[in-house]
Amino acid sequence: QVQLTESGGGLVQAGGSLRLSCAASGRTFNTYTMGWFRRTPGKEREFVAAITWTGGSTYYADSVKGRFSISRDNSKNTVYLQMNSLKPEDTAVYYCAATTIGAGSWVKVVSTYNYWGQGTQVTVSS
Repeated sequence: QVQLTESGGGLVQAGGSLRLSCAASGRTFNTYTMGWFRRTPGKEREFVAAITWTGGSTYYADSVKGRFSISRDNSKNTVYLQMNSLKPEDTAVYYCAATTIGAGSWVKVVSTYNYWGQGTQVTVSS
């Protein structure tokens, strides 16, 4: 069982930066691939980024490549999402998630993930 708690959301102007954190409980954090997803009202949850348990592989949605960076610190049971050059269309509730699926395109799929946090709101003003 893994419990996930996101933090770091807030209101920022376009072009600004935020860093989201996701703290995980449980002693097996370093065996999970971690992902970030986001949802806007009326839309399905969409993939943002993922990182394998070693941190050796990362995956990004095309819409955030070059602007967002995912990382993890297994000693702190925490995964991060550094978001730079934010745009109003990045406004959403951001969720972190954990899966036992190791790697590959499956990490971009919502149903792959076993555990989810409650989400943190990110609002980017124009």
